[in-house]
Amino acid sequence: MSSPTKETRTMMSVPAAGVMCPPSSSSGDFAANEAGNRAYLQTMSPNVAHKRAPSSKESTKTSPKRRTFSRPALPPLQSVSGPSRAHSTLGIRTTSPRKMLRRSNSSMSQGSGESSDRFIPSRHTTSGKITTTDTMPHPNASPQTHIRAQSSKIYQQHIAEACGLEVNARILQFQPVPPERKKPADLFAGINVNRTRTHLAPGAASARAKNIPSAPERVLDAPGLVDDFYLNLLAWSSTNLLAIGLEDAVYVWNASTGSVGLLCESRAMVTSLRWAQDGSYVSVGRDNGTVEIWDISSNQKLRTIDNGHGTRVAAQAWSAHILTAGSRTGSIYHSDVRMARHAVSTLATHTAEVCGIEYRGDGGQFSSGGNDNLVCIWDARKTYSSSQTTPIFSKSNHRAAVKALSWCPYQQSLLATGGGSSDKTIHFWNTSTGARINTIETESQISSLNWGYAAGTGMEIVATHGFPTNNISLFNYPTLQKTGEIVSAHDTRILSGCISPDYSTLATVSGDENLKFWSLFDANKKRDSVPHDETSDTKRMKKLMNIR
Repeated sequence: MSSPTKETRTMMSVPAAGVMCPPSSSSGDFAANEAGNRAYLQTMSPNVAHKRAPSSKESTKTSPKRRTFSRPALPPLQSVSGPSRAHSTLGIRTTSPRKMLRRSNSSMSQGSGESSDRFIPSRHTTSGKITTTDTMPHPNASPQTHIRAQSSKIYQQHIAEACGLEVNARILQFQPVPPERKKPADLFAGINVNRTRTHLAPGAASARAKNIPSAPERVLDAPGLVDDFYLNLLAWSSTNLLAIGLEDAVYVWNASTGSVGLLCESRAMVTSLRWAQDGSYVSVGRDNGTVEIWDISSNQKLRTIDNGHGTRVAAQAWSAHILTAGSRTGSIYHSDVRMARHAVSTLATHTAEVCGIEYRGDGGQFSSGGNDNLVCIWDARKTYSSSQTTPIFSKSNHRAAVKALSWCPYQQSLLATGGGSSDKTIHFWNTSTGARINTIETESQISSLNWGYAAGTGMEIVATHGFPTNNISLFNYPTLQKTGEIVSAHDTRILSGCISPDYSTLATVSGDENLKFWSLFDANKKRDSVPHDETSDTKRMKKLMNIR
């Protein structure tokens, strides 16, 4: 056989790309194999430096002479297009490099640079939580919207229970959940504040929304009512008597008999009204800074209290024989109505007019709200003795005047506060710890807050609104679900609202000079502040002994 030409030997030395040649006993074949391997690596990794493969002629110069076997000449390789085609001469299938397939992961952000393995779970995707706490509708949404949202939540909760999954628990837990810094609902659940939030049954919520009246059950005229947001001109006594201030006069309406009578009239304008706890006396605040105490049974003025500040008294509250009044200067005055020298102490924390004062049911604490957007919570007994003239808690979360204050009759340390037109929010406070428990955002200024109870839904709070809606809104507590709404309850903003002694009827008064009554709640027989066994003579003797 004739020896091959130089070109043929060179072609024989380089195998096809991608084919690893087995080692040969010939050093020339071994060098050819090495050159083929380099060509294969170059096709798989373009970054490998290209080096010229030594020819078989150069290799034979340095290696010892051995007998070589010639191979037939091979035709040059042709470029093959397509993903996989067979070579016609060698019978070897050469394929183009396969594209890398990546599993899409919707939970991982693209471009994050994180690599994942199909057999190794990723904590990013498996540490999620299953929860039914979806976004709730806005508090001002319609009751039907809240009912539909609650129905969806209850359905999700039932599905989770049927699958044996614990709500608010992680599916795959690699390590304990890190502690959360702000969980006031869980921290204070055991000390008579906010319980674990539950969901109203759709049927009960729907029935409750249908029971909200769209029209008042009674309307009375109130001509001459002063249209001032900061005044408190409406008060309902424990004996079912309603007092209202009209300009410089005070009228009393008997809710049991329907009779109306004039109590007093003066040259000074009426700025606030408040009943004593037993309903025997009513205190009348005037714009000249004085407070008059009237006996309702005899229609006589017992005394006049003057604290010397000379500004109007827009807010008052009683606790036994102590009368607490707020002035336009921001000072709060305690007066003992039994003593000739009535002054007990003065509290000067507010920097603007005090427009709301409320005592807790047991009289241990009282709250005050002012036009300085401040809510103060006081230890009543310490302020009487002048040993403490600063509040135990002072809250500045509101962004407008705080007139609406209401203590919950069912939870002793639960206080609700409402802000004016620049705030429009209701905050719930635990007055034992000073923690804010919950918040409801509304769309109107809040002029009053009152608690009630409805069968089927439980405890509720009703808010009366001023600008711009003039509505009455009801919210369940603690779910904060809106259970009802009376749209445009008055033609103008609602100035004040007070609840009846049995917590069933709400009275509202507005700048449209109308006094309206709304039957909203079920009657509560828990409150009975006046014993039934007291005779009229016994009550008269107590009056003479208590007030001079």
